Amino acid sequence: MSSGEWAIILQMGFIYGIVTIGVFMSFRVLNFADMTCDGTFVLGGCLTAVGIKHGLPVPLVLIFAFLGGGTAGFITACLHSYCKIIDVLAGILAAFMLYSVNLRIMGGVPNVTLDVGNGCGIILAWSGNFVILTIGYLLVSDFGLALRGLGQNRHLIQSYGIHTANTIAVGLALSNGLIALGGAFFSLTQNFCDIGGGVGTLVVGLASLVIGEKLLPFRSPAVAVVACVAGSVVYRLLVGFALHSDVLALRSSDLNLVSGLLIVGIMSIRGRRKRCFL
Repeated sequence: MSSGEWAIILQMGFIYGIVTIGVFMSFRVLNFADMTCDGTFVLGGCLTAVGIKHGLPVPLVLIFAFLGGGTAGFITACLHSYCKIIDVLAGILAAFMLYSVNLRIMGGVPNVTLDVGNGCGIILAWSGNFVILTIGYLLVSDFGLALRGLGQNRHLIQSYGIHTANTIAVGLALSNGLIALGGAFFSLTQNFCDIGGGVGTLVVGLASLVIGEKLLPFRSPAVAVVACVAGSVVYRLLVGFALHSDVLALRSSDLNLVSGLLIVGIMSIRGRRKRCFL
């Protein structure tokens, strides 16, 4: 692979590392099977595309993308906590409705081309480091302890007088805000936004999360956040090596096949190791 391809792999790994942190917040910290992320990833890109088209500065656009994703996560939490819909179905319904919302945001156009120019890589690096430090600090704070306790034992948290519905709402808003931020960076670096660009976001996020947990198997929440980014980069490297292998004779159109096989292999190894310790 050329130096340019290495740079793209690292860039995409960092972008999806932010997405993986969002998946980590919902699936690991809250123990909430949130399926909203495919829709919120595109929502972040749509808000970014519209904001750039209207001449807004990139930092402000990123803030809007984060807030938009947070709103989507809050809606999922309301569907679960107040409408009594199970977590998986609440996320699916939210993502399903977000398709129409995203299309309306883009003015009925399925894809938009952007011309942002240079400088997004620097913003991505600063924003990514800020996210890692902020989430790492949050998870070791008192509020982070409440979030982690909610994922471990909801009834125990209720006995301490913590409002579980509000805690879930904040946690999912933060999770989906990060995923939407990843979608915003994806649109900025790729210079386009497509209404179907979020397909497979959850799969990639979970695969990166599993790889990160294998690379850095520590119980510290701060280390777990770093592991999310490391797992995302390694996942992109594995996919890149597979697609550039002359022996396998794979093409770029085989990306989903390669990704699926990698995830199956990782999950199989994980399951086999678990059975060995039983």
